[in-house]
Amino acid sequence: MLRVLYLVHDLSDPAVNRRVKMLQAGGADVTLAGFRRGKPVTSIEGLVPIELGVTRDGRFGQRLGAVVRAATAIGSALGAVGRPDVIVARNLEMLALARRAVSIFGGAVPVVYECLDIHRLLLRSDAVGVAMRGAERFFSRDVAMLVTSSPAFVEEHLSRVLDPGVPIELVENKVLELAGPAGAETPPAPRRAGPPWRIGWFGALRCRQSLELLSAFSRSMGGEVEVILRGRPAYGEFADFDGYVASEPYLSFLGPYRNPDDLPAIYGDVHFVWAIDFFEEGQNSKWLLPNRLYEGCRHGGVPIAMRGTETGKFLEARGCGLLLSEAATDALRAMLGSMDEVGYATLKQRVTSIDPATWIYGIDDCRVLVGKLRALAALRTDGAAIEAAA
Repeated sequence: MLRVLYLVHDLSDPAVNRRVKMLQAGGADVTLAGFRRGKPVTSIEGLVPIELGVTRDGRFGQRLGAVVRAATAIGSALGAVGRPDVIVARNLEMLALARRAVSIFGGAVPVVYECLDIHRLLLRSDAVGVAMRGAERFFSRDVAMLVTSSPAFVEEHLSRVLDPGVPIELVENKVLELAGPAGAETPPAPRRAGPPWRIGWFGALRCRQSLELLSAFSRSMGGEVEVILRGRPAYGEFADFDGYVASEPYLSFLGPYRNPDDLPAIYGDVHFVWAIDFFEEGQNSKWLLPNRLYEGCRHGGVPIAMRGTETGKFLEARGCGLLLSEAATDALRAMLGSMDEVGYATLKQRVTSIDPATWIYGIDDCRVLVGKLRALAALRTDGAAIEAAA
């Protein structure tokens, strides 16, 4: 069985659970290690994670210090871990620790760089940005593979960082469904069509501009549109998230949810899916393909995206969803103000007629991913053996 050491920057990130489950389903024996934010994480998919320290969201200096401390102590932290066949490092800070871990295990362990976001510090034009890009180039030298979730990340940034020959594996933020063939399960019946129309904004809630736009739009519609928020608010990005939402008559924050357990119910309770993020406008937010895109479409929601973004291009190529040309209340009113049941049914049919595999990863996809990791391990082992013989 392929032994994978998975290094993550946030053990509480729901996407970590999904990736661990994907690796396990594909036939890998996973050891999980990383930083936590908030309460200790005692178990993830049956694994007891190795804690490397505590970090704070949005505090880069503190995170950098935590990485430096972890680098000095990683030998003892991983002392009881057998030599892995592959190390997967999620995000840049874990890539730095992965190189340290390779030296502890005696070298010749391939490292996979999993990059699912391009942090804004990497894109700055000042000395900080130059230093960050230099660090990324340094720590990504000799990586065996890049795993990323959007082609735009490669086109807009990573192609300038990695060596041209590094293999790239696109692993989108699809819904993981392991019981039977992909798409075998039928989502439950959705909410009845017709006003009030419900827009669902789910997942990582970090975009102040989206919150303000949805607030103004829902107020302007006088109860014809409601906005349901669920997930994990980035409280540091809002002056008073809870107070703001409580003061809005047509906004409701219904707390966190379990992924994937609650997805059918929460998406079945809305008509439209807010797949827009202005958090890092023109950069990461323009390039990403978010979880909510795949989750919403899988469960029959009609996505709303910005035209010209990677999400907008993705939907346009498939002939589904609603594309907003301008982030303004009037533009949303023009899009949804005259929505009726017939128009909505047409939009929904365009989503549900698309091959479910567009939105889903099944067991075969997991096996393919682990198979590619296994090939990396075999290639590195064979190369090391040849060098030793020489």
